Amino acid sequence: MKIITICGSLKFENDIKYYAEKLALEGNCILSIIYPTKNNYTKQEIHFLEISHYKRIELSDAIFVVNKNGYIGESVKKEIGYARDHNKEILYLEMV
Repeated sequence: MKIITICGSLKFENDIKYYAEKLALEGNCILSIIYPTKNNYTKQEIHFLEISHYKRIELSDAIFVVNKNGYIGESVKKEIGYARDHNKEILYLEMV
């Protein structure tokens, strides 16, 4: 069993949920994205959400990048770099 953090653009929310479930059903422990519940977050709240996501990456064996149609946004690029810096396996939905 691997601990895997899901990374991807929130515009792919349904795909992220699908692959989180799929990977869990394959026997992995999945750490997923926190989905927004309001429209306006303070800078501090955004900072806390980002820090918690990076902590999930630290706790993981790997990240799974939901790069539908090859799309990887700036935030996810940073997450991939962070995962590389921490020697995490990087898995992609689509080959890069």
